[in-house]
Amino acid sequence: MKRLLAAALLLCALTGCSDGGPAPAADRQQAAADLTPADRAAVRQGGTLRWAVDEVPADLDVYAATAPPDTALIAHALLPSLYRLDDRGRPVADPDYLAGAKAADRTVVYRLNPKAVWSDGTPLAAADFTAQWTALRGSHPGYGAIESIAPGADPHQVKVVFRQPYQDWQGLFSPLYPARGLPRSAGPFALESLDAKAGRAVLARNPRWWGDAPKVDEIDFLATPDRLAALDRNQVDVAALEGTLDHPPAAKSADAVQSAAQLLRRAESLPGITLHRAAAPAFTQLTLNGARGPLAEPAVRRAVAAAVDRRKLAAAALAPLGLPAAPLGNHLLMAGQPGYRDDSPALGATAKQLKLDLSLIYPDGSAAARRTADALVAQLAGQGVTVHPQALPAAGFVADHLAAGDWDLALFSWPATAFPAVDERPLYAKPRPGADGRPVSGLNYGGTGTDEIDALFDRAAAEPDQSRRTALLLQADQRIWEEGHSVPLYQRPELVAVRTGVAGAGAYGFGWPRYQDLGFLS
Repeated sequence: MKRLLAAALLLCALTGCSDGGPAPAADRQQAAADLTPADRAAVRQGGTLRWAVDEVPADLDVYAATAPPDTALIAHALLPSLYRLDDRGRPVADPDYLAGAKAADRTVVYRLNPKAVWSDGTPLAAADFTAQWTALRGSHPGYGAIESIAPGADPHQVKVVFRQPYQDWQGLFSPLYPARGLPRSAGPFALESLDAKAGRAVLARNPRWWGDAPKVDEIDFLATPDRLAALDRNQVDVAALEGTLDHPPAAKSADAVQSAAQLLRRAESLPGITLHRAAAPAFTQLTLNGARGPLAEPAVRRAVAAAVDRRKLAAAALAPLGLPAAPLGNHLLMAGQPGYRDDSPALGATAKQLKLDLSLIYPDGSAAARRTADALVAQLAGQGVTVHPQALPAAGFVADHLAAGDWDLALFSWPATAFPAVDERPLYAKPRPGADGRPVSGLNYGGTGTDEIDALFDRAAAEPDQSRRTALLLQADQRIWEEGHSVPLYQRPELVAVRTGVAGAGAYGFGWPRYQDLGFLS
């Protein structure tokens, strides 16, 4: 998971993740998902759906650290996912692939849909699970937690035994890769061509698909730098616009606000286009470097964190575009996820005059990050904290600067997850001594943590009862606030333009498309 999170962090640093949304009251929460609704019976058969992406990947390995962000979007149309995520980030079994699953103590028995086959006719089987486990157990803690995989009572059963109780098992094998390798697929679509250089991936109906028949004949994923022009020229049907709005061509902050607002108005005025808005599975936060300088003192970190007005920073970043600006109050759960609670009162400190001099780094190119940084500088100045902001190249932001630790404050975005007990533990785990005796922080760029926080994560990962697991996560979140580790600011919005008459597309939030339902209304 470290490689996955590092890649996702790099993505958020480069693009600012999503940054679009509607114009409701500032504190109103965003919708969990927003799609063009349609009954399958109302969707006509045939046609080619054109989908704009940032870049077409050279391969479809979503687990690779260098995987472009749209890799998963394409892979989910081709590969099995035993569990899908609903719009609130909850895993739901996909009956096209999974007929049932039973978990007891350390063992999970999957019962696969007997109709599920790879595109060469080979049934999904234990061999596919074993191959994926073997490939990922050294880099992914979930797969590393597995002790053995074997066939079950019949060829359609797979028995997975963990080394100890592991309750986030529903996050594994989604997607599932074929043991015999790509380009074999087992989705409603099959890969017809993948050309990273030309910027085009073509997916055609899978003739061996056993589920609901896909409505469109073909899905074309097209690398599209100018989304608004492509929509206006009827060159694409679906296009995420968050990057377009977050990177307006302006040199000055005030101009960037105006330019981004103009781009949004232009998008809203495009004929035959509907804008869909939802909460993205990502959040912007401020990390405090506790490994050096005055912020090494927990009391000082808490005082600085208490001086941060999250509500005003959210408004500074998003309100110029008329977007929701509700502050986020949890490090581990997004506002739409079950169990979410604002734990910021656990910070306990009150703002006071500090008389500090701190550096602040953030990725260059993001208008929202720049607006947030400017507002933060002004806020902390009122508390006696002089902040020196520096926008650094996005391409090397993580490896060259964030990981190097030569900063006091860092503003960037993290991806959210449906399985925080495992996926987000590395972000807050207590640094341990390395071979040279120095602490190794890994993905915990703040460099602070406690044995108690680690133990709460571990207990949550092993807890079978969902309500008790959530309670443990909330305890961990409270302790993270008390440490003054970081300040979650706001959940990022997602904005997707969809051509009128296209069904099943929009802003998916935690989820992803049900590709067989995508199509054109009659």
